[in-house]
Amino acid sequence: MANVKPTRRRVFVALLISAFMATSLLFAAGRYGYWQAYTDAGIFGNLSSRSDTGAEYVMLEKLAIIFPVNKNTDMQFYQNTWLRNYLYPVCDWPGPGCKIVCNRTSTYQSLDIKTKCFARAIKRFEHKELFIKLDDDALVDINYIIGLIKKYQRYHKPVYISDHQRTKTRDFPDALNGVRYGNGKFYMFNRKLAQCLKTDIKYRGSRNEDSVFGGMVSHGCGEDNVEYVQEDDRWIWHKEYTSKNKHIDLAFIKNH
Repeated sequence: MANVKPTRRRVFVALLISAFMATSLLFAAGRYGYWQAYTDAGIFGNLSSRSDTGAEYVMLEKLAIIFPVNKNTDMQFYQNTWLRNYLYPVCDWPGPGCKIVCNRTSTYQSLDIKTKCFARAIKRFEHKELFIKLDDDALVDINYIIGLIKKYQRYHKPVYISDHQRTKTRDFPDALNGVRYGNGKFYMFNRKLAQCLKTDIKYRGSRNEDSVFGGMVSHGCGEDNVEYVQEDDRWIWHKEYTSKNKHIDLAFIKNH
């Protein structure tokens, strides 16, 4: 076979073809999310590809996901997600799958009573180290949660992870006035915080259930004693889930 001399023209053509192929690859990666597939598993990595998967599942066994339900909650959907083995549905009345039962009918206006109900119940969950309260129109990434468990499972003080704000109740000054509380779609906390909650807190009228939980934290644990941690909303979906070729309405029927 005759030797092909690398003339300047051939080198130029080869470089041009290589540049075209590289550009096409980068375009396809951006268009179809090939690079993103390596990062979307969660900021703490891909669970299925790591060698310590067994240890991580042992950690997850210390987790209880407190999950208030009502007549519109689609349990089948959540049973088909990673959440299924850690769900603790909070029900009005006894029924299949109910792990916390409040024995009273709840409405949107009485969710504060339901919150106090599960707060009392989890004080007895001595086998659980960490808790998530999750709305039934929300989802959370498993690898994000594993990262939080690794960081806070043996934390030395009460931990309260959410998107926090303060109540504004100037017209009705009571125990909930100005308390710091988390967004109800998701908050995560450890057993140290669950143990110091003041579940017999008194306040006026029916109030936002999330501010009631924050009040139980403030008056039971003391804000100065609590580690308030900002959640990362990149890994929490509320009302809708949108990623690549999926768009799911998580709140198709309004609750209550």
